[in-house]
Amino acid sequence: MRQVLNFIGGEFRPSLTETSLDDIAPATGEVIASIPASGAGDIDLAVGAAQGSQPAWGAQEFDQRAGWLERIADALEERTEEIASLESLDTGKPIAIARATDAARSILNFRFFANLVREHHAERFEMADAVNEVLLKPVGIAGLITPWNLPLYLLSWKMAPALAMGNAVIAKPSELTPLTANLLAEAIAEVGLPAGLVNIVHGLGPQCGQALVEHPDVRSISFTGGTDTGRVVAASAAPLFKKLSLELGGKNASIILDDADLETVVPAVARAAFFNQGQVCLSGSRVLIASSLWDDFVPRFITHVTSMRIGDPAAEDTELGALVSLKHRAKVESFIATAIEDGGEVLCGGRRPELPPPFDAGAFLEPTVISGLSHLDHCATEEAFGPLVTLHRFETEDEAVEMANCVDYGLAGAVWTADAQRGAALAARIDSGMVWVNCWLHRDLRVPFGGVKNSGIGREGGRHSLEFFSEAQNICVRD
Repeated sequence: MRQVLNFIGGEFRPSLTETSLDDIAPATGEVIASIPASGAGDIDLAVGAAQGSQPAWGAQEFDQRAGWLERIADALEERTEEIASLESLDTGKPIAIARATDAARSILNFRFFANLVREHHAERFEMADAVNEVLLKPVGIAGLITPWNLPLYLLSWKMAPALAMGNAVIAKPSELTPLTANLLAEAIAEVGLPAGLVNIVHGLGPQCGQALVEHPDVRSISFTGGTDTGRVVAASAAPLFKKLSLELGGKNASIILDDADLETVVPAVARAAFFNQGQVCLSGSRVLIASSLWDDFVPRFITHVTSMRIGDPAAEDTELGALVSLKHRAKVESFIATAIEDGGEVLCGGRRPELPPPFDAGAFLEPTVISGLSHLDHCATEEAFGPLVTLHRFETEDEAVEMANCVDYGLAGAVWTADAQRGAALAARIDSGMVWVNCWLHRDLRVPFGGVKNSGIGREGGRHSLEFFSEAQNICVRD
């Protein structure tokens, strides 16, 4: 069994609390690692290490810091298969997804921000008698709190721009999926990044995460996770006037217009619904279908979903792995039970699959499709964050827009149509931070990422990340 330690000041060390947590493989229920149950004292140590290293790092040129990001990317790339294996083991996701998405994107994040920061130039605004120059200066210490669904992918998405802009970072990964954060610490130690610039502290949210948010010397908090936890983070950070970025939940609609080509749309909508077992904030968990296509779409969709292979995450042909924990599976099952009570019909799934040992003890759940609910019912408006979608019929585009916008979330969505211009016009009416037309999860890392309403505040990606992890200073020089 692995023993994961905190990474503070360039050293791996146990928690001052002298207590630990079990890390459990969701596909088998086995304990695979022990991690520190850190507290405020460990955060204090990390802050001290960060304070000692940040000034010299912040004084470096952008090109120098970009070079370090590329060294980290190179070190991760050499361990691509190890990243994929650990991520699959720790999260229960299929190895093919862990390799093509988690490992590849984590490496790309460091390379992308290295290139982006090299292209950065201070803004200049000329007046008749003066020149204004806007500098982006480091915030100082950035706190990064990341979730369990895309552990290294999202940690690197925050860490790379924070370092690029001259900050030291303290990261609190999810206690459910700590292994690739530990791998990243090993890679950082291998390349010789100055000690104290990256600190990774493991533990529970109420003890470790809360201490990070409340520490007065941590000047920015970037949080990705559930909306309820986001409220706690916001309430704690606001009185301290910290910079705050919250990427929270979503209840996203996939809208299928009456001219959509179902040959291509059915597998694409299923992917949007069940990718990573539906444990993605961008998942299309509500499928809104034009009434004229209903009778054709639904049986095709059910046939496709029931053909998806579920089982051993390490098998190359597995399409659906385990949910992250037994507790989380129980939560998704409670949504299914509520949907049935509200009059919903389970068209497929909703059960625990019969799998051979050791996977019979894992947190598996069949992909579930439910029809017959109102678009205002609990299962259609609240985020289950699992392999569960609801189907809803609409008559007009106005009705589709009303159904899409009725929820408290506003993160993403997708529109499927043979007329891209029509789709773009409809997308502009959706209250969300992102909408895809005839695609899903097609990402340009330069564009803003984030949501509206209960899906969070702030934007990440491209220059938006650089601006968040910096303070803008205007210098006006008059001749």
